[in-house]
Order: sequence, then C-alpha cells, then structure tokens
Amino acid sequence: MLRKTSTGAATAPRGGAIFARAAQKTVDRRTFLRGSGLAVGGLAAFGALRPGRTARAASETIDPATPTVIKKSVCTHCSVGCTVIAEVQDGVWTGQEPGWDSPFNLGSHCAKGASVREHAHGERRLKYPMKMVGGEWTRVSWDDAINEIGDQMLKIRETSGPDSVYWLGSAKHSNEQAYLMRKFAAYWGTNNVDHQARICHSTTVAGVANTWGYGAMTNSYNDIHNSKAIFIIGGNPAEAHPVSLLHVLRAKEQNNAPLIVCDPRFTRTAAHATEFVRMRPGSDVALVWGLLWHIFQNEWEDKEFIRTRVWGMDQIREEVAKWTPEETERVTGVPGSQMERVAKTLVDNKPGTVIWCMGGTQHTNGNNNTRAYCILQLALGNMGVAGGGTNIFRGHDNVQGATDLGVLADTLPGYYGLTDGSWAHWARVWEEDLGWLKDRFAVMPGAGKDGADRMMINENGITVSRWIDGVLEPKENIDQPDNTKAMVFWGHAPNSLTRLPDMKEAMDKLDLLVVIDPYPTVTAVLHDRKDGVYLLPASTQFETSGSVTASNRSLQWREKVVEPLFESLPDHVIMAKFAKKFGFDDRIFRNIEMNGDEPLIEDLTREFNRGMWTIGYTGQSPERLKAHMANQQTFDRTTLRANGGPCDGDFYGMPWPAWGTPEMNHPGTANLYDMSMPVAEGGLTFRARFGVERDGDNLLAEGVYSKDSEIKDGYPEFTMAMLQELGWDKDLTPYERRMIEFVSGFSDQRPEAGGEEVGETEFQGDRPSDYNEKVGGVNWKTDLSGGIQRVAIKHGCAPFGNAKARAVVWTFPDPVPLHREPLYSSRRDLVADYPTYADKKFWRVPTLYASIQEKDFSEEYPIILTSGRLVEYEGGGDETRSNPWLAELQQEMFIEVNPRDANNLGVRDGGWVWVEGPEGGKVRVKALVTERVGDGVAFMPFHFGGHYEGEDLRSKYPKGADPYVLGESTNTAQTYGYDSVTMMQETKATLCKIWAA
Repeated sequence: MLRKTSTGAATAPRGGAIFARAAQKTVDRRTFLRGSGLAVGGLAAFGALRPGRTARAASETIDPATPTVIKKSVCTHCSVGCTVIAEVQDGVWTGQEPGWDSPFNLGSHCAKGASVREHAHGERRLKYPMKMVGGEWTRVSWDDAINEIGDQMLKIRETSGPDSVYWLGSAKHSNEQAYLMRKFAAYWGTNNVDHQARICHSTTVAGVANTWGYGAMTNSYNDIHNSKAIFIIGGNPAEAHPVSLLHVLRAKEQNNAPLIVCDPRFTRTAAHATEFVRMRPGSDVALVWGLLWHIFQNEWEDKEFIRTRVWGMDQIREEVAKWTPEETERVTGVPGSQMERVAKTLVDNKPGTVIWCMGGTQHTNGNNNTRAYCILQLALGNMGVAGGGTNIFRGHDNVQGATDLGVLADTLPGYYGLTDGSWAHWARVWEEDLGWLKDRFAVMPGAGKDGADRMMINENGITVSRWIDGVLEPKENIDQPDNTKAMVFWGHAPNSLTRLPDMKEAMDKLDLLVVIDPYPTVTAVLHDRKDGVYLLPASTQFETSGSVTASNRSLQWREKVVEPLFESLPDHVIMAKFAKKFGFDDRIFRNIEMNGDEPLIEDLTREFNRGMWTIGYTGQSPERLKAHMANQQTFDRTTLRANGGPCDGDFYGMPWPAWGTPEMNHPGTANLYDMSMPVAEGGLTFRARFGVERDGDNLLAEGVYSKDSEIKDGYPEFTMAMLQELGWDKDLTPYERRMIEFVSGFSDQRPEAGGEEVGETEFQGDRPSDYNEKVGGVNWKTDLSGGIQRVAIKHGCAPFGNAKARAVVWTFPDPVPLHREPLYSSRRDLVADYPTYADKKFWRVPTLYASIQEKDFSEEYPIILTSGRLVEYEGGGDETRSNPWLAELQQEMFIEVNPRDANNLGVRDGGWVWVEGPEGGKVRVKALVTERVGDGVAFMPFHFGGHYEGEDLRSKYPKGADPYVLGESTNTAQTYGYDSVTMMQETKATLCKIWAA
C-alpha cells in the first residue's frame, strides 16, 4: 500500500521551491538532513520544507548568527513520552533532535515523533476562528465566536438544563488543561464530560483498579529490561508505540526472554515473536483460562503468593476447570499443544510481564479480559516484582494524565468519584462554596431511587461512546432532564468512535456543534449542516507549557517551544474565555494567577497537587518536574532512579503515587506493589480498597508487608482514628492536626500552611463528645495537610493499607471473568453456550446486548472485522494525515483480506472493494491481500477520514485546512456494542461482508 500517488491529493505546493534553493546554496549533510527530515520519510520530507505563513525559512530570513535556543518538550503522539529537543532561532522552530538523555526514548524517535515540528508549523492547521453560514465557512473574531457560542449555550442551559451541553475533553491536553477542563465542567454544572480513555482503556482502568487498587500500568517500559518472559496480547507496539520496542527487544536479546504475541493478525510485533499465537477475535478470556488450565492442572502456580496476597483464586479455579484444551481450541482456535507450551514457557521464565492494549479492551466484555490478564499474573506470582507486572500501553501522549485528572463522566480528579464526600473534598481544595456548586447542577424531582429526587451532581454522565444516543434517544428514555443539544469536540476526533452513520444523524440534529482543535478534524465535514457549527483554533502543545503523564505514570514538563501561531490560543486560555462569558471566572480562578486571559500553568499544577491525595499526584511540584527534565542524564535507564545529582534518589518523573507534599520529597513509585523496598523509597503493598472481610474471609494480606513496616501483617487504609489507636497521631504537626480538624468540620477556620510554628489546636482539654468520631473519620484521601500520609510512611506503612488483590469482583456483572461471544458473532454454536448480557440501562442510556445477539447475521456477513493502528498515523489521523512527511508514507485507506477469502470473493490485491457492516454502514477502500490476517478475518486501520460511504468530502473542509490524505473511516462500517461496566466500544470483533467495487 506504500505507493506514490497524487490522485485526490491536496493542491498545496510541495517541494519545488526547496529543490530550487538547495541548488543555489551549499549546506553540510547534517544541517540538510536535520532541516529537511529526509532521514524520516525519504523524499516525502520535501513537502514539509516549503516556508509558508507559519515560519520564516532559516536559509532566507534568519541571520545564521542568530543564537539557537534549546527547548525540551515531549512528543504529542503515543504514551512512551519521548523527549523532543527543539532548536529555536528568533522565535522560529528551525531544528529538532531526539532526547538523547531521556531514559524513555534514549535518543530515538519513530516517524511520527521525528516529524512533530511540522505539527506546530503545519500549513494545514486551522488558522483562525470560523463559523458556518449558509453552508460556507466564514472567518470570525475570537470575541464574536465566544459571545455567540456562549449565548447559545446559556439559552440551552436555561431551557433544557446544564446537562444538555456536552463538554468532550482530550487526551491531548496537558495535565493542567485536563484538570481545568474537569473543573470547568463542574462549574458549568454537568458530569457530561469525557475523553479518549473511554474508548481505549476504560475497561483497563475498571478491571485493574478493581483487582489490586490502581487502574494503571504497574511497572514501566524500562522495567521490561528485567523481564525473563514477555507476553503481549491485543497489542502491536511495533506500530502503536514504536520506541517501546527498544525496551522489549532489549529484554528479548539480553535475557534471552521468550516473546509471546497473541493476536488475530500477524503484526509487525509478531514478526519479532519467539512464539506467535493466532487467536480468534474476542476470545481473550478463553485463551487466558486455557493457559491457566495447564498451570493449575500441573500445580505450576505460585501457591505462597496466592495464599498471602490474593483473594478469590479458588473461584477462578472452578471456572478454569471448564476450559480443557479441547474447549479452549473450539473457542479460540489455538491448539492445546501450543497452549501447554506457552503456559510452560511463562512458568519457566519468571518474572514475566504481560502487555496489552486496545486489542484486549475494546470488547463488550473488555473488563473481563483485563481482569483475566491480571489473574494470570497473580497466579504466576509476577506482581510487585521488577520485570513482572502488567505493562498496559496507553495510547495518546496524555491519556493517562487526562484520566487521572478526571476528564471522565464518572469521577472528579484523582478517581474520587461523584459522591457528596467527593464534592465536599474538591470544594475544600477549590475553596468553593459547596452549596453554590450543587446549585449549578440540575435536579430531577422524584426520578431517583424509591421516588427520591435525582441529584445530577452525583450521577454518572453520558460517555463519549454514547453521546450520540443522548441526542437521538427519545427524551423519556434518558436519565437526564433533556436531550443533548450542544456538543463540544475539544481535541477529539469523531472518526475514532463507532457508528458513524448514527453520529452523522446526531450532528445534524444538534442545535450547536463546536470543534476546538489545531486541525478541523472530521467533525467539520461529517455532517450536512448549513449553520450552527464553529471551528476554534487551539494551539498545539508545543505552543504552551505544562506537565504530561507517560504510560508508566511518570510526569514530564514541557517547555513552550514557540509562541502560538496564527490566531490559535492555548486550550486553558479558551477555557478562561468561556468561564468569563459564563460569569464564573472569578470563582474558578480564585487561587490561580491570571496573566490577562491566561491562567498560570504552574498554579494549576499546584492546585491539583493540593487535592489528588488518592493517587499521589501531590508530590510532583512544577519545580521538581522541571528539575527532572533538566537532569535527565542522571537517571538510570532501567530502574529510572537518579544516581546522584540534584534529583538523587528520585524515580524519573516521580511516577505516581509520589506521596505527601512536595516538601516530603517522596521519590515516586516506579513499580507498583513491590514490597521489597520501604514505602518511603517507592515500595508498596496491594491497596485495601474493598473492605477487610468478605463472606467471612480475610481480605487483608496474610503476614506479608513492605520492607521496614512497623505493622507486620495486613492492615486497612489509614484514618485519623487509626493513627490515634496506634499512638502515631503524636507525630502530626500542629498545622496538620488543625487541617484535619478543619476537614472534619470541627473547625471553621482553614489553617494556613506553616508547619511547626502554627499554634495550639482549637480543641484542647474538654473536646466535644463526638470529636474523636468526626475527626477520626478523616482519612489519607481527604486530609489536605498530607499529615496522615506522612506519618503512615514514617512508620513504614502504605497510606492506602495492605490487602490482598481480589480475583473476584463481586460488584461487576461477571464477578468471575467469563468468556462471552461478541454481539455480532460468526459462531452461532458458541452464542448458545456463551451468550452476552441482557439489555439494560446504565450511564443514563438504554443499552442493547441480547436483543442484538439473538439475530443471526453470520450468513450474510461472514467475515470477522477488526481494526487497529498504523505506525504512520495517530488516532483519528487529522493531524498526522496533514503532515506531508507522514502523508507520503501511507496515502490510501485499505482492508487486509486473507488470500483464500479474496479468491472466494473475486477480490484482487490493490483493487477497490466495498466493506459493509451488519448495521448498513459501508466503506469503499483498497484491498490488501495478505496472510497477515487469517481465513475469515479482515482488518482495517482507524486513522482515516474525509470520505463517507464512497463520497469525497474534501470540498467541505475550510480552504487550506484539508488533510493531505483522506480516506474512509472504518467506524462507518463498525457496529453497536459496549462493555458491560464502562461503555467501552467494541471495535475488535464485529462482522462484515466484502465485494469488489
């Protein structure tokens, strides 16, 4: 498919001027390569060199003697967190190098990372605010855009309520912008806010957090160096996270570690595998249980680890016993002999790590998949050890951070949830009146449980995967006052979502559609609207500063490389403009320094530092983060710990949790749940999140604890009452005690931070009778002083307790993970044996399961359709397909078809085909006939857009802002299907039919 083509390409000038200048001027080879990017994309790079309005050409208008200023930033694509060294002259970004000192990328870049300069200086960017008038794009001023959009939103708020405006956030925002986005939605008065994590790793967060406490990557890319076995399922890091493969291959070669890749497709990652396991799409649980069948049958499990640190494994054994080699092969297609060999390999090569990505998460039972992966590691005893763990590769550059900061429909920052206590905590952090916040939200009289009022402040919002149903469902079918009337796509590509025909209908039905992005995205062209659409140009992350969280939980600080170009504005400035329009700017920024319309980024960091005690986003002050970036060379490339220098002892980026206040200097936690080191040095136990007892069984750890712990057994999470019982409350400073009293409600006076010089506590001598009860209820998550965390760690204990991981999640639809067939399954025999769920309503909308699966589509739509990534593009692809260096590399959308299927269908390699899903959506794409996919399986990448069911939509883009490469979106043909816990969309296992166009 990597063929040169000009058909349908954008008409912008490409390389002629560069060739002419190159002939006139002599430059050294290194300068030429660095300026042109030829090492990245061959002659494609010449498309990126033509100077336009974005920058002056260094060879023409910048004096060569102009000093070069070096700026450090972080790549804006995947979650590895590669450092970008930007060379700036006279305000122009003139050169780029990879970060050689970065322990993450070690001087490497993938094609996308090597071309990020073009992201900032790209000619195809949205240059100024625009609105659609009579079907034509018209330029408007920022003030007019904010006023017009704001007036329409305030009218919708008045007539339909605050929930009728949906604020869709972004994994491309910095941590500070993500935090402000969630706070902004709260001040607007809605939980209808979400971002990309819903459709990439929400099932991971739910499944993993409900197994051992935190829903994140437990170790790191670098820690894979210590792995003796690497098990990748549903992931293709060679294309999705290319630089991560450096770390995987180092373990493979250095440790002779077997690399096992389980995938329906023979991917570029599988090409490096020691063992490739081709599985049927949607059979992950069956595959893992098939492996555990051999492990349990041969008593290869780690019995002592299970006894001391795991609850519920006996119930897992009962389910696993059903998955004999014969049944496993019937469901997965994997022979029993291969399953036994893989199981023995994992047992004989410990510690081993398990890696997964969206191939495992995007299923109707995705939460079952992620829990099964975790249980495999628990059975093997591979948790809490270097070289082990679950290395969950996140997608976008800050999808981990945006998730942590609460840009989600079901929580406030730090996974606090939406309970009254959670709102009270954040109101204290914001120094906001809790009653005022509550009044911002709608109330549905008599619509709650047992006829109580439904308080929308406590209700999960509609997820981004279902926003279209908030528009299209009859009003009486949704659990909010009215339908969604206005949709704000803020840094999110719509073509990464399923059911595009339904989305098109929803977009057409909205009162207002707003797109905020450096590039217009497919949102600008998918609909048939003639008015009520606004495009607002956001700056790129290279035109602002702030922190970003890599997949391993490390925070890194981006410097501003250049000032915002054209009329673009940083996202936090746009939020501030809206806040001013809505009249709450003085409240939302009461503790944030403002520079005109721009909130100070560092103040936003410090504010979330003051509130995110749950996951330890409290120790990473701007000053510490900047020091880490400035001293990258001092951090070990495997352990990530600084060896000397200003950051001595810290783990790079202080991966959360970095407990306590910044002054505590906690180093961060490189490997979660590792009890071999003290908590003060980055050690941890499993979190006591699920109580202390279940069905008479102890849920706390049995006689194991972190190094230097003064409690030599399991223990619950820390509260003030627990400190008092242990006699450790005497270690609190007067300020910490007074803050705990303030949080408890016994003191109305908020103490000023000051440590030991603060005077006596308010209640001395005769205290109120309920003093101990109320003050004792303050815990490690709500104590704004950090004192409870500090004292617990002083005594060697984890603030969140010391418990067992739970293999059984009694609050989920399937407490023991079960295999369930996809909604659109080609195996009707298996549907009868492993049916899906009953239809139900949750996340405010009705959701179909059995009523879809009971219909047999397999005869008319016989081929399983799955989707995934390409190395050249990212996400919805608008940004990367607008980059000429990358666009040259992959110019056509395609579908991979097995040769047997192609011959049976009369399809030839390179020929045009139609692909249709069982819900009627269809796409016209090129056929790539290959054995990468098995018989009966087809694959399409999801990065394309701009064509819709055979129609080229290029003319609908604003002039000059159309991506170089357009193509059909696979999600036009993808179908309905959502995870039973999180509303994750199912994109990896639906059906289709294919015929020659």
